[in-house]
Amino acid sequence: MLRINDISFSIEGRPLFEGASAVIPTGHKVGFVGRNGTGKTTLFNLINKELILEDGEVTVPKGARIGGVAQEAPASDLSLLDTVLEADTERTALLAEAETATDPNRIADIYGRLSDIDAYSAEARAASILSGLGFDQDAQARACSEFSGGWRMRVALAGVLFSQPDVLLLDEPTNYLDLEGTIWLETYLAKYPHTVLVISHDRELLNRSVNAILHLENRKLTLWTGGYDQFDRARREKMEQASAAKKRQDSRRAHMQAYVDRFRYQASKAKQAQSRLKMIERMPSITVEDGGRTIEFNFPSPDELSPPIVKLEDVSVGYDGVPVLKGLDLRIDQDDRIALLGANGQGKSTLSKLLAGKLQAMSGKLHSSSKLRIGYFAQHQVDELDLDETPLQHLRRLRPLETPGRLRSRLASGGLGPEQVDTLVGRLSGGQKSRLSLLIATIEAPHILILDEPTNHLDIQSREALVRALTDYQGAIILVSHDPHLVSMTADRLWLVKDGKVEVYQEDMAAYRKLLLSERGAGGAVSKQQKDKAKPKKTGSEKRRQTAPLQAEVSKCEDRIAKLEDMRASLESRLADPALYQAADSTKFEELQRKSAELKDAMTRAEALWETAVEKLDAAKSS
Repeated sequence: MLRINDISFSIEGRPLFEGASAVIPTGHKVGFVGRNGTGKTTLFNLINKELILEDGEVTVPKGARIGGVAQEAPASDLSLLDTVLEADTERTALLAEAETATDPNRIADIYGRLSDIDAYSAEARAASILSGLGFDQDAQARACSEFSGGWRMRVALAGVLFSQPDVLLLDEPTNYLDLEGTIWLETYLAKYPHTVLVISHDRELLNRSVNAILHLENRKLTLWTGGYDQFDRARREKMEQASAAKKRQDSRRAHMQAYVDRFRYQASKAKQAQSRLKMIERMPSITVEDGGRTIEFNFPSPDELSPPIVKLEDVSVGYDGVPVLKGLDLRIDQDDRIALLGANGQGKSTLSKLLAGKLQAMSGKLHSSSKLRIGYFAQHQVDELDLDETPLQHLRRLRPLETPGRLRSRLASGGLGPEQVDTLVGRLSGGQKSRLSLLIATIEAPHILILDEPTNHLDIQSREALVRALTDYQGAIILVSHDPHLVSMTADRLWLVKDGKVEVYQEDMAAYRKLLLSERGAGGAVSKQQKDKAKPKKTGSEKRRQTAPLQAEVSKCEDRIAKLEDMRASLESRLADPALYQAADSTKFEELQRKSAELKDAMTRAEALWETAVEKLDAAKSS
């Protein structure tokens, strides 16, 4: 188990932990929560021994491997599949040693260990993880260098999931995933065979994937049983109970203090007054957690326009003359709440830019009201804020005639308090920058608010405030988000962006989740008939490319069996030596008998692996 025992640690004189303790049992899946900037990532660095504790200790079981995603996968010429396979360093080392080993006993040990760690199904497991994170078979064969940093972060995540460390540390893993990847990861983590500690502001992940919540508050750690909703209810109940107890105590204290003040100088009552004074002094202090400052958004609502406010007729849109989406026939009314579904790269952001007026249609007609105002939030706009200006200066440029008081009021309605208003943007947190960009996007009271990943860097409290603000907002909403909770709470219509088309998805998010997990292999199996129907006919070169790894696996299995046969022949020769049975010491005979049994077991496993590999090869050839 992971033990955090009475730790203390400070950064630049600011204490993050003071006598903090927690015990995480082996195999537990734990969500790590707390307000931004309180020290969650720092605790990961302390567990990894990347930082030195001032006091206390963090211990893990002897020999336990700790793993996490520190940075994106390197931009190498290795394929994505090979990059992930190399993440299992033990498997890689054993396979390399098997090529050169000559000692029969060591060869047996190598192949026995490879069988124990299920090394021969590694390619299938690695491919399954990559598929779950959004890489199809063709993408898995491409070099890492062909992908952007965000996609290589996914490859790095795939690598650490494939290597299966005993303690898996994940810091906001969904920040570089799409909705589909997030849903897949939720299911994968719930089934992960070892201990997981995940920092996340994703409420759905913290409800579906973990069985405990580690809460960091006031420099202390508290482990709560259950998912986030259960933790939230229990914590609120505890705070309410503490608040009620403090209220009763304050009332009692005031009553006794009034008695003391009235009678302490009267001889007949002085003794009773002194007694009550001592009782007041002995009263234990009841501390009530304040729950932190509540963030609220307040988006101004627009005037009403006649429907539809936007209509697309046979529209195509793309880049450099190449269409990404074609044949779009869509309608948006002012009361629409639309979430865009579909994997990254399918065109969700392209559609958002088209609707926001950032891209022009290549063909077809786009009709919109002449009075239409559009608010657009995208993550790149957060990066385009002027780092050398304050939030107040940003708004002054947009509203030069408004008073400073009115501008500060606007900033407060966007979740930026007095302490951030005059702070340079470059010194604001990621969440504070996102709030400023949301405020800028909504300042004109737009009729359509287009939000492309608005929750990056927002904590759970801010995400809940965003849900409340969007629920109250009177304009249309177009939402792209990897946060399933935000989508389910905000959207009442779903559009599926896939294969160059945008179609209305008639089912709900629960049905989409089930469909997605079925397609990506984490939540059920697609029938053979469905698979066969969906498969395109392969060319000869495509079939050879697909069967080559399977043929190589069959050859490896045959080589392994040949080595084991040689070892068995050598062992049988030694067992046939009469001198072995004439010796007074039977230890040697017993050792050879034990090795014979081990070799027989290894041969059985090797033959089973060979049969499986041959079946896969035959199936691929006949497909």
